[in-house]
Amino acid sequence: MKTPKVWFDELTMQEAEQAAKKDTVIIIPVGSVEEHGVHLPLCTDSIQPEYIAQETAKKTRTLIAPPLRYGVCNSTRNFPGTISIQFETLRSIAKDVLEEFIRNGFTKFLILSGHAGQSHMAALRLAAQQVIWNHEKQKKPPRIQVCSDYDFAYELKGKHFDEKDGHAGTIETSRVKAIKPELVKTKAQKHYPTIPRFEVLANPETYFPAGIIGDPTTATTKKGQMINKYITEQTVKLIEELRK
Repeated sequence: MKTPKVWFDELTMQEAEQAAKKDTVIIIPVGSVEEHGVHLPLCTDSIQPEYIAQETAKKTRTLIAPPLRYGVCNSTRNFPGTISIQFETLRSIAKDVLEEFIRNGFTKFLILSGHAGQSHMAALRLAAQQVIWNHEKQKKPPRIQVCSDYDFAYELKGKHFDEKDGHAGTIETSRVKAIKPELVKTKAQKHYPTIPRFEVLANPETYFPAGIIGDPTTATTKKGQMINKYITEQTVKLIEELRK
């Protein structure tokens, strides 16, 4: 049986036209270039949603837009390797991409971000909101979901993982081990820094100099597979909801 294409930019123009006529859902993966301790790659927040998007697309016959691998990284921008873009830049490009897909006849979208920073997610949601407002009076207005795969991953805290686990900790390290184990480097130490909850900081990295929140030493491939499977299952449900 021929494997269906999942990447939008691998289609021909005729195939893209047919996909729009079939009301195919478009998944837009968004990541970042951001530090993740001494043990994980800068592309950590990109490879995770791209993997989930591929697994979801195979199960639901959706299409994946070319990923955007830049994000708003306020709390990590002063670490080596982090490349952060402005809020307005992310909002603008996300809005432009959505508008172009709509111009091509697509109406259903899932923006799936591997980076879950507050400003980053706000930029994506604002872009989606503006697009919805632009087309709300159309006969068939677009539907757009915006979430991070960590909205689902962190549902596993408490029962399976430490409630305090976070950036580059057990969950994230396990997921990368399951997706691209060759990118996991030296074994990092656990760190549970205390970060002010509401203060706006010029140098937030001073509160977590290792760039880690959690315990990466307990990460395993098996845990990562379990987490990724759960996230994929939840993402499939989102696609099914869009199709109703």
